[in-house]
Amino acid sequence: MSKIACVMTSLFEDVEYTQPVDAFSKEGHEVTTIEWEAGKEVTGKQGQTTVTIDTSIDDVKPEDFDALFIPGGFSPDQLRGDEKFVKFAKHFMDEKKPVFAICHGPQLLITAKSLEGRTATGFKSIAVDMEYAGVNFKDEEVVVCGNQLVTSRQPDDLPAFNKEANKLLN
Repeated sequence: MSKIACVMTSLFEDVEYTQPVDAFSKEGHEVTTIEWEAGKEVTGKQGQTTVTIDTSIDDVKPEDFDALFIPGGFSPDQLRGDEKFVKFAKHFMDEKKPVFAICHGPQLLITAKSLEGRTATGFKSIAVDMEYAGVNFKDEEVVVCGNQLVTSRQPDDLPAFNKEANKLLN
């Protein structure tokens, strides 16, 4: 069983959180949600999902987790404005721990300057940002890089994303 850190705030893409968490849980993995404030309720941008945050970024260490999960939506763009979340994400990339980022999730990794020389994908609107960050961008449903980084473009890619992410954890 792996301990997965999920960094998120309001306006995450609902299914890009719920479906991977369900897939991780079915395999026995534990997901901990992290935001600025423990106990806060955050709502997805579709308004279909409300999540009560488990813990604050101030109360966790990346060393306590085996993997990082970054759901898409507007959440990653908000989080990357805070150096605490940037450093947290960078730790996983630097330590070669599994990182799962879908849709706009790679935005946090761009700000962490952790994608240069990597092969990855993301939502089409951030493709140019990823290319400027030195990413070998692929327009594919799922891209696995270095047996560590799993990225996907959008909700339609979730079955492939979940399968590849769980493969790295098991």
